[in-house]
Amino acid sequence: MGGAVGAALVDAGHSVDFVDMDAEHVAALRDPGRGLVVEGPVRSRNGPVRAWTADELDGQWDKVMLCVKAHHTAAAAAMIAPHLAATGSVLTLQNGLAARIAADGLGRERVVVGFVNFGADRIGDGRIMLGNRGAVALGEWDGRTTARLGEYFRLLGDFEPDAVATPDIWSFIWGKLAYAALLFAEATAKAGIAATLDRPELLPLWRALAGEAIRTARAEGVVSTGFNGFDPAAFGPRSRAAESAASIRAIADFYRGGAKPHSGVWRDLAVHRRKTEVDTQLGMVVEIAAAHGLATPALSGLIALIHRIENGAAVQDDAHLAELARAIAA
Repeated sequence: MGGAVGAALVDAGHSVDFVDMDAEHVAALRDPGRGLVVEGPVRSRNGPVRAWTADELDGQWDKVMLCVKAHHTAAAAAMIAPHLAATGSVLTLQNGLAARIAADGLGRERVVVGFVNFGADRIGDGRIMLGNRGAVALGEWDGRTTARLGEYFRLLGDFEPDAVATPDIWSFIWGKLAYAALLFAEATAKAGIAATLDRPELLPLWRALAGEAIRTARAEGVVSTGFNGFDPAAFGPRSRAAESAASIRAIADFYRGGAKPHSGVWRDLAVHRRKTEVDTQLGMVVEIAAAHGLATPALSGLIALIHRIENGAAVQDDAHLAELARAIAA
């Protein structure tokens, strides 16, 4: 995420410093012969950028875009704190409720909340695959219109011209949590996003996963917003199966047209062999739902399955989702 957005800002003439914990990645970004490489159907570029490891960083910044995985947010916020100017702010370009975690460390008044749904993968040191465009939105925590929100909005416009500034950013965040449940499910299989969503026998599972997240959002007072084929109303308490199926087809079509066949969660499990964001995305939804007295059997079952794959007790297999669907129907 940070490489894709930052590259666009550099190429638009903005002054950008990249910070990463991986020294080899940073060295590649600095390499005068290649630098930051962005590949794919959306945009291509190469060339060196200013890049630092966290322990090399010196000075303070007025604007920071936080692009780490959700479960690294607390550590990143602690690293950012001494480098944030007195009047500075952090825009969270992350998934899930990571902005809440960032605010725990930095204070809500320092956090602007971002939402992203474009597809980007790090495919090597200094190399980013930007597989498709997707919705981008940002807003203040309490819905205000502020000067800093306008400044971030103009910056993001140099990456995604259709980015929106919204007074209800949480509707996007909770919509993405429901949508993300589908992508976490895809990560347990092998076939890819479109092919997995195309399986008609899994429609009850898709309805259950997204529906639990949407019910939790409503309990929090949030009506989720749709994007890129996802229609939250199609998974609400009064939705019909045909409406859900139409939205699932639209999401599958969105991915069919891009160069990103798998979710980032799938890559965490299949390529990087590392812990996913499941606890700091879907796990937080389950905790919030429980506080409202709502049951989440589908989300809880999916989280348990991903933990088994993370721990080596299971492998990615297309059969998992049919088993999960049967378990929640029982």
